[in-house]
Amino acid sequence: MSNEEAIIVRGARVNNLKNINFKIPFNSLTVVTGVSGSGKSSLAFDTVYAEGQRRYVESLSAYARQFLERMEKPDVDEVLGICPAVAISQKNSTRNPRSTVGTQTEIFDYLRLLFARAGKTICYQCGEEVKRDSPQVIADRILKEAENTRFYVLFPLSFTGEKSEKPKSKKKNAPDKLSLNAQLMSLMQRGFTRLFDAATNEVIELTSPDSFTKKSFEEIFVLVDRMTVKHETLTRLVDSLEICFIEGGGNAVIQLFKEKGIERLSFSEKFACKNCQIDYLTPEPQLFSFNNPYGACPTCQGFGNTIGLDLNLVIPDKDVALAAGAVEAFTKPQFDWWMPKLIAFCNAEDIPMGIPYRDLSKEHQKLIETGKSKFLGIRGVFDWMETKKYKMHVRVFLSKYRGYTLCGDCRGGRLRTEAQCIKIGDLSLPEVCAMAIKDAQVFFAKLNLTDEQGAISERVLFEIKQRIKFLIDVGLDYLTLARLAATLSGGEAQRIQLATNLGASLVGALYVLDEPSIGLHPRDSERLINLLKNLRDIGNTVLVVEHESEMMRAANYIIDIGPGAGELGGQVIFEGDFKGLMKTSDSLTAKYLRGEAQIKAPAILRSPGKKKINIKGLREHNLKGFDVEIPLGMLVCVTGVSGSGKSTLVHDCLYAGIKSERGDWRGQVGEFKTIDGGHYVDDVILVDQSPIGRTPRSNPVTYIKVYDAIREAFSETTEAKKRSLTPSHFSFNVPGGRCDLCDGDGTVTVEMQFLADVELLCEECKGTRFKQSILEVKYRGKNIHEVLNLTVREALHFFSHVNRIASKLKVLEEVGLGYLRLGQSATTLSGGEAQRVKLASYLAKRAGEGSLYIFDEPTTGLHFDDINKLLSAFRRLIEAGSSLVVIEHNLDVIKTADWIIDLGPEGGDQGGKIVATGTPEAVMKVKGSYTGKFLKAHLKQSKQGLKIID
Repeated sequence: MSNEEAIIVRGARVNNLKNINFKIPFNSLTVVTGVSGSGKSSLAFDTVYAEGQRRYVESLSAYARQFLERMEKPDVDEVLGICPAVAISQKNSTRNPRSTVGTQTEIFDYLRLLFARAGKTICYQCGEEVKRDSPQVIADRILKEAENTRFYVLFPLSFTGEKSEKPKSKKKNAPDKLSLNAQLMSLMQRGFTRLFDAATNEVIELTSPDSFTKKSFEEIFVLVDRMTVKHETLTRLVDSLEICFIEGGGNAVIQLFKEKGIERLSFSEKFACKNCQIDYLTPEPQLFSFNNPYGACPTCQGFGNTIGLDLNLVIPDKDVALAAGAVEAFTKPQFDWWMPKLIAFCNAEDIPMGIPYRDLSKEHQKLIETGKSKFLGIRGVFDWMETKKYKMHVRVFLSKYRGYTLCGDCRGGRLRTEAQCIKIGDLSLPEVCAMAIKDAQVFFAKLNLTDEQGAISERVLFEIKQRIKFLIDVGLDYLTLARLAATLSGGEAQRIQLATNLGASLVGALYVLDEPSIGLHPRDSERLINLLKNLRDIGNTVLVVEHESEMMRAANYIIDIGPGAGELGGQVIFEGDFKGLMKTSDSLTAKYLRGEAQIKAPAILRSPGKKKINIKGLREHNLKGFDVEIPLGMLVCVTGVSGSGKSTLVHDCLYAGIKSERGDWRGQVGEFKTIDGGHYVDDVILVDQSPIGRTPRSNPVTYIKVYDAIREAFSETTEAKKRSLTPSHFSFNVPGGRCDLCDGDGTVTVEMQFLADVELLCEECKGTRFKQSILEVKYRGKNIHEVLNLTVREALHFFSHVNRIASKLKVLEEVGLGYLRLGQSATTLSGGEAQRVKLASYLAKRAGEGSLYIFDEPTTGLHFDDINKLLSAFRRLIEAGSSLVVIEHNLDVIKTADWIIDLGPEGGDQGGKIVATGTPEAVMKVKGSYTGKFLKAHLKQSKQGLKIID
């Protein structure tokens, strides 16, 4: 491969990279792999992507660069052949409560255009289509009648004069004869001398105002023309209709005299329902935007929910019958007098009270909610209570049943009523967005449009279908377009970015991806690989940071970074294709791929004991009402394809359910009947991959609470006592010992407007972050700055004689983080490193028997070797008497589990069921389990048997 065919990087020294040189072939799929902390992200993102993005931004004008992210030039000697770069990371950074899957992928923007230009407005009252009539369309309609059919062209005559002070007719504010005469005189002056009485079907000739003898203009029309149906009269008819629209305030009436009888047709150039006289807004793209006040529901302002009566709190258990007190609010002593009224209402309406509330028909549930005749209904009762809020006990009572609930006006659709009346294929925009993406694909594939609608929407539909296809290709067919972006996992967010970029169809770009296989079941990995190959084949260079062996096998080129992590990494161990990697003896990655090193399944599996958490009637999101038992004192893996309900079960029901039971939870709790066994658990701890700190001052030693002991050790030195220094003087988080110029940051940032901000080393402390007087205090020959620069491994030796420090540092070393520096900023840690720091903090606390730990894909960002260390830490937790529940797709973790709960069989609506439970061997025997199928193939490769012991 010549240099002209690749991106050439020489002398890369970003973070821990050791002045390395490497190539990335053009139009290829290149995988960067290596142990965690070896420098993969530094190579892919901080060097290659940063330089590609920086050069693109610098090609823009100085004015435009003010509004874009300004990137500093990476520490590298030379980068040749770099192209504009697109980064697709695993961080789901959006916290915008309005952002959805549809808005992020731009599908929603195309849908807004489609509904605005090709949608039909259906009257919400009568169900008829609302149209704006034009003279040409009306004329075409009339000329379709039988030839020689007589008809009159009319417009309604409405009184517009002033009202008399003393009405002569019995009708309130009716016009008097003088004002009628004035209107008639005005008509005659404008050339209209004939009226039509629709009540008697008579024509009234106006020779003078006195020719009209009636007392009002009710059922009176102005006759513009009398015609017969003939095609040569088209021009004349159009002209007459235009006169009607001008003189009749946009209204026209055609009176047809057919053989079968008289028929009157009303037309209007207004956008209004002909039957109900309801005016509608003209469809425009902004009408379908919940981010725009013009289109957003005025009640919830486009959020889809409001703070109000939460029926889930009023009826907390839908498996209870009405007679048994399903409406909990009506069982309270101060308001139980509503219960007899409810019983009487149910008897009158034949609503069964002895069956679970859940089994009542939708109509019966709605009657109980909204009421009828004298019974106010649940909502009516609470509205009545709102009028009594001046009483303290009523305010207290109402507060117990108030929460975030579906908006009563838009029903969660977020758009105003006029927007939801516009439909395509009998569905409104919110209804289309509420469909699973795979169902939306079927809907648009079968969509039948008129020729006119098809011509308008052809290009728009093509873009929508393409983007939906890309979402399905990346394995997100179970999501809905209305799904909030803030609720997506890191892997889902990254794949949505990938689908969005595929929709853009860029060519000649460099795509840099950070572990795109996160959150993907092995079943879906092949689809992702094919997608990346497609991105490559259309003319792009794809650079992927990945640990997945299947991705490496599919790659054209592999860069292996190592040999170790942190200071021991940052070197290129291997460059070349997969076959070449397998022959490399120095690569730890190759040793695992060849099977020389492997993650071994345990020889003995723990069997379930008496201690279990039992959750019954799980119905949150797509869970199908099943019961599940989670054994304690062992490693339990919750598996299943993406969207099968794993996070719903573990996060929303198990974690939130136990926390809520103890009064430690204020958020939403998943829907289930009961949760038993929580008393076996002393504490429930969620260990996710969220950052351990969001400021540069946060670091691993502050998180695991070992920095306090280090500061105390310095304050107890003779020199510190002489200067009356306390532990707080050795902290860069509080004033006292830290540098006053940089406030303990070590650097000073200078804003450069359209150039990248410049970070300068603090002139006062030279980057040490402390005052000189503090740095003069030394502990065993090192000052506080020098100690914070030690790696965990070095600090472990340095503080070996101080047990309270060494014991906690040893835990960091055991989870594979010995390469981290004590003072390393938390913002530089990867998601996997952050999760292992949290794990280390819990191990250091020596949590006692009864703790339940929940991990969400803990193998994210971890090399095979790091997974080995992680599993070792898991075993330590279990041996200490703790229980582990792990959501995981990694087969090496799944095969080591004592118990598996496999959900599925598919994602979204097709998921939410238990496919298999039991030991790995038991799950492998279940034919319908995708997890069992792939686990069986994986274990065949390693030829490992599993034994179970009671």
